[in-house]
Amino acid sequence: MMSEKMKSEELQTREEREETMADYEEHFDDANPWNRVLDYMEKKTILPIKVEGIVNGGAIAMVEGLRGFIPASKLSLSYIEDLETYLLKDMEVRVIEVDQANNRLVLSAREILKEKEKQARKEQIENIKIGTVMEGKVDSLQSYGAFVNLKDHLSGLVHISQISKKHIKTPGEVLKVGDSVKVKVIGVKDGKISLSIKALEDSQEEAAEKVELPKSEQIGTNLGDLFKNLKL
Repeated sequence: MMSEKMKSEELQTREEREETMADYEEHFDDANPWNRVLDYMEKKTILPIKVEGIVNGGAIAMVEGLRGFIPASKLSLSYIEDLETYLLKDMEVRVIEVDQANNRLVLSAREILKEKEKQARKEQIENIKIGTVMEGKVDSLQSYGAFVNLKDHLSGLVHISQISKKHIKTPGEVLKVGDSVKVKVIGVKDGKISLSIKALEDSQEEAAEKVELPKSEQIGTNLGDLFKNLKL
């Protein structure tokens, strides 16, 4: 019969062998570049790359020693006239498709660029102060108001109640697409800019009311001063 000591030694040896195999498998997984790029895709990791080649319909970049393909539609937010301008360009990409069986690795910069553009727009809007007067052009008319294009590719809504002091049923009664208008920022919330044309009309009327007309005795005095040096 096997002694307790021998059983203990065998059990310890078996556990050490299992640990060694687990370490090997873990190391093997880490060493497999396809597993790493799959992990990048699942975690949406941002990867810095350099475009190393231009092919039909896109660009080539290396990730973990694997040849990755960036479709032309995923290189930029807009149409690219000449793909060669991207050769040797440093970029940030995400892995969007991994197919080890077909040796296919697809990368994209577009999603990252969209996120950066969205963040930049959000910061631009947050920096706009309520009360600021801006100029813009009417971009579209809706039943509830008018959208106005502002500077830096921003836009805001002039609600129908803020278009005119007169009661109107539709924005088209006062505005048309393409009109240049002055607007006042009356609200900034959740990435949206609320504008008013009516508020500027109110300001102009208030300014007009503050203009003081000269008193009658001042008018008389001024006329006297005008004629006193005239010789008849």
